[in-house]
Amino acid sequence: MTIKYTNHFLNKLEDIMSETDYILRYEKGNFQSGYCILNESKVAVINKFFALDGKINSLIEILWSIKIDSARLSESNKKLYAEIINNQI
Repeated sequence: MTIKYTNHFLNKLEDIMSETDYILRYEKGNFQSGYCILNESKVAVINKFFALDGKINSLIEILWSIKIDSARLSESNKKLYAEIINNQI
């Protein structure tokens, strides 16, 4: 699977996050990696000033690093999530 740096692909990744216990927020911040995960509150924060490719790469890294119950995902999101995790793009 190749990464498509489009708003549509970003929306698909955001849709996966919306079906998890985590809340995704875009805010201003000085994160060294471009994002921050608050595991206790289940919040993922991405630098809102990132370019589109930076947001997509950060979301993929977040999906790799958090534990997601794939049974809660819709069929299309489950397929995309499996591709992201298995291929480690």
